[in-house]
Amino acid sequence: MKKLKHVEEQRGIGRQHIMDVIRKKGSIARIDIANETLVSPATVTAITSELLKVGLIEEIVPETRLQAKRGRPRVALKVRGAAYKIAGLKVARNHISVVIVDFEGNDIASKEIDLPKPSLSPQQLGERILQSIRETCASAGIAVDDLAGIGIGLSGLVDSPTGVVHWSPSLDKRNVDLGSVLSPLFDCPVFIDNDANLVAKAEQLFGLGRNVSNFVVVTIEHGVGMGVVIDNEIYRGSRGCGAEFGHTKVQLEGALCQCGQRGCLEAYIGDYALLREANEAGGREPMTELSELWEAAVAGDQMASDLFKRAGRMFAMGLANAINIFDPEIVILAGRRAAFDHLDFDAVHKEMLSHVVQVDAPPTPVKVHQWGDLMWAKGAAAFAIKGVSALKIRELAVFGG
Repeated sequence: MKKLKHVEEQRGIGRQHIMDVIRKKGSIARIDIANETLVSPATVTAITSELLKVGLIEEIVPETRLQAKRGRPRVALKVRGAAYKIAGLKVARNHISVVIVDFEGNDIASKEIDLPKPSLSPQQLGERILQSIRETCASAGIAVDDLAGIGIGLSGLVDSPTGVVHWSPSLDKRNVDLGSVLSPLFDCPVFIDNDANLVAKAEQLFGLGRNVSNFVVVTIEHGVGMGVVIDNEIYRGSRGCGAEFGHTKVQLEGALCQCGQRGCLEAYIGDYALLREANEAGGREPMTELSELWEAAVAGDQMASDLFKRAGRMFAMGLANAINIFDPEIVILAGRRAAFDHLDFDAVHKEMLSHVVQVDAPPTPVKVHQWGDLMWAKGAAAFAIKGVSALKIRELAVFGG
């Protein structure tokens, strides 16, 4: 019995591996799958037959004149986009961004829904998430019940496997079992993760992280986040609290962070931190948007300029620490802000290089990738796609696939 269970577990891993390769390649022939995975052609044929039977993938026959001259055209396999519809959500400070995609990840509909305030009770957030999905589905003429899975990204400390949010600025309570709050609202599985992890997933599938095995994504908005990919997998840590870049300490007994502790990197470079310090300095009308502080710095305001310079140096030190720890192939600065202008990217990069361990090899490239919250939501959708794939493949084993 144990031997049979082990064999089936290995077959399940094989199914998932082959499914991942097909998704990554877009379309690929069986013999190329065998070469890519080092799985025998016979096993590839058997597994892809199972995946075809349950509708997770489909065959495509290229119709080119060249192939016709050479005889039977090569049949390729691809993910079957029509198999399932998936929703991805990014919970931001003032709104929720939603994207509905097919099983290939192609966009079907998208929408942004305003939030009444930045921090809500778990029940209030659940109701807003349900409302945002209903409105987005309605705009595409589909029902919420048509969804096969929902991915949700929010900032904070999130234990993704359990759905427990230890802390998030979007919630007015700590240690919330958000998965249990959301599950009764939907007839499909809900997958929850830290939003920076899902940016990393989006970069891996759609952005600068494609075909890169080890990379780091850093996001700076209201707060500061990091997603780390090691050997093609998101690194989350044992409690879902790994790679909390914004909460690394840069000053003993320093500035107060929104997490409740002091001296965090975020407390010196996040939007709220810079605005807080500028407003506490007084001598002007209170500012509510970082763009106001940036305009003041550009106009020659010394206090504003000094704040940004200090933030840039803090950020450079943090980036150098991340590179010294992970030694990634690339660092991606991702977000909706215009090229991280307020931190003077060129100055940050120069300062960062002075803190990175020097070796006789090219330095780690740092690239800026600007995109809005809908791309973060698409990362959440990609996360849900992977979760749904795993569930369907598990069902395949249970029901005799």
